[in-house]
Amino acid sequence: MTITSDPARSGFFDGVFARGSVAGGGAAADDAAWLRSMLAAEAALARALERAGLAPAGAGTAVTGAADANAFGPAELAELGRATVLTGNPVPGLARVLTRRVTDPAARAAVHQGATSQDIMDTAAMLLARDALGAAVSDLTAAAGAAARLADANRGTLMIGRTLLQQAVPTTFGMVAAGWLAGLDSAVEWLANVADTRLAVQFGGAAGTLASLGDAGVRVKALMAEELGLADPPLPWHTERLRIIDVASVSARACAALSKIARDVTLLAQTEVGEVAEGAAAGPGSSGAPRRGGSSAMPNKSNPVAAVAILGCAKQAPGLLTTLLASAEQEYQRAAGAWHAEWQPYGHLLQLVVSAAAWARDLLENLDVDKARMAANLAEAGGLPLAERVTALLRGSLGAPAAHDLVAVAAARSASSGVPFRDVLLATPEIEDKMAQAGITAAQVERALDPSGYLGASDAFISAALAAHAAGPGL
Repeated sequence: MTITSDPARSGFFDGVFARGSVAGGGAAADDAAWLRSMLAAEAALARALERAGLAPAGAGTAVTGAADANAFGPAELAELGRATVLTGNPVPGLARVLTRRVTDPAARAAVHQGATSQDIMDTAAMLLARDALGAAVSDLTAAAGAAARLADANRGTLMIGRTLLQQAVPTTFGMVAAGWLAGLDSAVEWLANVADTRLAVQFGGAAGTLASLGDAGVRVKALMAEELGLADPPLPWHTERLRIIDVASVSARACAALSKIARDVTLLAQTEVGEVAEGAAAGPGSSGAPRRGGSSAMPNKSNPVAAVAILGCAKQAPGLLTTLLASAEQEYQRAAGAWHAEWQPYGHLLQLVVSAAAWARDLLENLDVDKARMAANLAEAGGLPLAERVTALLRGSLGAPAAHDLVAVAAARSASSGVPFRDVLLATPEIEDKMAQAGITAAQVERALDPSGYLGASDAFISAALAAHAAGPGL
């Protein structure tokens, strides 16, 4: 295990997969974040022991002062890495280093007293989740606000609807953005609920009984929870892993909501579609840095970087969640291997949801909507997307089967010849005759082919999504 607390250190892929801010200013769950959280758990335990009368006065302050991750030097970090190889987890080595760093000999006994390694690791995992879910909620809330503005501003922005990647009936971009908004609001609600209700301290000692603390164990557990601002569960949860699963599942769920938005944007931003674009890319700076969205081979390219990055994050989430679900089966009072298998996928999933949320905020706050291109693409369809409405117009006079067949013939002729659907309906003698026999006038056909008149309940749906957003969580 390599541990670094250097905030300047950045991996090749951090710009994509470690975007967004968390407490401490670093990545959500890198080695430095784990170290900070484990030290916070150890310090809180020492303060709890002092409050319970099991450690001398000042012990909590002394341990807390020594538990400063930023003060750990390279030699100590290297020592933690070596100790992890010997003990199978970083806590025993951490406890040794922390004890040595406490200058008051009387206070040293408060380090790790009554705890087992999993107590510190699991509590640290909860602290990591609190920071990560909070960061994700913040960016997703901002993204939802941007989606709400897009929905309201584009209530009447006509565009072609698409189903199975084929043109369908008309819709509005406001309706599309309202759908994004609903997913974002749901993601925020579930993340916040888990952050508020499912993050709990872990403190059970060697086999979950806190036997080494005697009758004081329950009180120390409650005080430790209070010190950290975590819930105090009825009993330790060493091999009951649903809290880990809850954090992971809502993180994956949020990634799924963001994936839908990002995929829509990549499709709508295609050159041949061109209905949206990510915010204007900055040109190269004086340093010659590449502009955002640029290609190493094609200088003309302006790729939808934010949407692509969201997809890159989101596509990793299902596999990580699966690993955590598979690891939840843990034997007896402490698991051999399954608990250890959680650490990396858990931290990675937290980082991905934070990163995806940050990218989503960037994407939606800077999205360019090309209303003219949407209108042009709809017009280029030549009226065919309104075939359903024309069928409904004819159904009353001709009957459903005959109406369907007549419109299908007209649509096929329009598609094969390139003649607008309207002209086929009004200028093909056999079709025109049947419509005349049905009492259908040219004016009625013209009205049926007006896309603005065939939007159904879209405006009401947009209003409902905006109202639900304004009302906040609870649906």
